[in-house]
Amino acid sequence: MIHGPQNIKKLLGAMDRLDASDLHIKVGIPPTYRIGGELHPIKGDPVSEDEADHLLDPILSEAQKEAFDRTGDLDFAWHLPAADGKPGDRFRINMLRSGNHTHAAIRRVKAEIPSYKDLHLPPVYSKIVQREREGLVLVVGVTGSGKSSTLAAMLDEINHTRGENIITVEDPVEYRFTPHRSIISQREIGIDVTDFHEALRHIVRQDPDVILIGEMRDKETVLSAIQAAETGHLVFATMHTMDTMGAFGRMLEFFPQEERAFIRNSLAATMKAICAQKLVPANKEITGTSVVPATEVLITTPTVRELIRDERDSDLPAVISSSRAEGMMTFTQCLAELVEREQVSMHIAREYAPNRDMLDSILKGVEVKAASLVGRIKG
Repeated sequence: MIHGPQNIKKLLGAMDRLDASDLHIKVGIPPTYRIGGELHPIKGDPVSEDEADHLLDPILSEAQKEAFDRTGDLDFAWHLPAADGKPGDRFRINMLRSGNHTHAAIRRVKAEIPSYKDLHLPPVYSKIVQREREGLVLVVGVTGSGKSSTLAAMLDEINHTRGENIITVEDPVEYRFTPHRSIISQREIGIDVTDFHEALRHIVRQDPDVILIGEMRDKETVLSAIQAAETGHLVFATMHTMDTMGAFGRMLEFFPQEERAFIRNSLAATMKAICAQKLVPANKEITGTSVVPATEVLITTPTVRELIRDERDSDLPAVISSSRAEGMMTFTQCLAELVEREQVSMHIAREYAPNRDMLDSILKGVEVKAASLVGRIKG
């Protein structure tokens, strides 16, 4: 039980032991961890107004304090020092002013760059990296769905297998890469460059092979990503959308109606894949973790490119569901596979499945096939 003044470094240090993904600091309640997707306040005293306003002071620079005082918002990254031979965890921290006092939402980013196996991602993610040398690859999902970790795994595969010049633009930098076969420059908004627009305006002059855009959040950023992909670069980016279809809609919404046909043609030519993901509660005894990603993957085959150009987006879900051989999958198909591997319970899968009837149908088909196989073996 924790009583008395809180210590931000101790609170952050406990996140690894608790396997907590997030820490919330708010006036009037104890510090609260998110563990396995659920909120758990610590058994301690509520955070007072004065504590909230100064709790993060030990990890803030004077420039960051001034920026927060001026705007009421601050995004930055911080890391714990290494201890016992282990690298310290990194944290993505958002401070906000609420009721004229300081609140904070803190995301833990493990120091080690995760592998596809660590993240329980399907093999198609590695195939995308191995196959593509230019074009646009999107990783999409809501906040907290693991997009940054997925992109880190994809970039690190390039780093270990190809000699490329990789340049990232992030807000903030989360994973720090060590160059292996590739060389890497990581630029942080607010420290290395003022904003995404400024960074992307110069990036093609820096001889990149691979570009990572931390988030496509407006018309200028989307256009810069498309133009970089059109000029022979491999561009990775994230967007805050629920699924692959939402990514198309979101990008088009940034542009006036009269420009959308041009953008569609550009996306049809440059888009290589959209990988959507959401985290679902997992069977920890099987997976070793409290959550695993359910994924939806769209690969831009010639058929997909034609549908994008012809504004037949509504036909894309059918293409995804019928193209498992290409590596595509729907959320429902992925959840069925997670149930088959006992990584996710049937109850959880039905709760998260966009199409429960389809989920039941897939799993019933698997049961029938298994029963038939057992019958043939016995015969």
